Amino acid sequence: MKSTIPETGVPIAQPDRQEASLHGEILLRLRDYVVEGNIPEGARVPERQLCEMLGISRTPLREALKVLAAEGFIELLPNRGARVRQLSERDLEELFDVMAGLESLAGRLACEAITDEEIAAIELLHYEMYGHYLNSDMHGYFQVNQRIHESIVAAARNETLRAAYASFAGRIRRVRYSANFARQRQRWGEAMREHEAILDALRRRAGSELSDILFQHLRNKRTAAIEHLAVARDATEATAAGR
Repeated sequence: MKSTIPETGVPIAQPDRQEASLHGEILLRLRDYVVEGNIPEGARVPERQLCEMLGISRTPLREALKVLAAEGFIELLPNRGARVRQLSERDLEELFDVMAGLESLAGRLACEAITDEEIAAIELLHYEMYGHYLNSDMHGYFQVNQRIHESIVAAARNETLRAAYASFAGRIRRVRYSANFARQRQRWGEAMREHEAILDALRRRAGSELSDILFQHLRNKRTAAIEHLAVARDATEATAAGR
């Protein structure tokens, strides 16, 4: 009987790796599409349109939507597709306060454990983010901004904290992105100045100071997010009333 075991060196796992890579790319593009507000909050996810845009069938799209639902970006509707998660003002207040507490703790712990190499890496990210700010590149700015915050959390060396942070971060990522548009460019400039203070405190390993700065940074982001939410909903209601 001929053996069915492949000869040594046959890359039998390659298709699985390719499939995982494709799934990751689809998920990344879809997550960015939702976070950047291309689908209004509370609106149904246009599956056919997204399939055409991504060049995929419904099956991989729905697998990606399940992940986004677990991350808090969307809600799956039984036999009716999915819609973008709609957060109330109270939801935002509670979520941003929890995130403020987590980032505040992360900053304090990070100053006790962070290495010079990690500080240097965060500093490079900071200047990369500043370049995006100068070029009014919101997409690039936000991507690097998130990497900075995640790097500080990682430097805290606390896996329980990291897991809690990740579980809440997804639920407000979309709103955290849109908050930069509050009061047009004013809030964006404020956030950039706050990041200058974050980097300065981190360089000095001033744990208590960094903790306070991060807490206030998230509080300011919360205020901007709620303001932007109110403006967006007023505009939506006005448009609906004019039809």
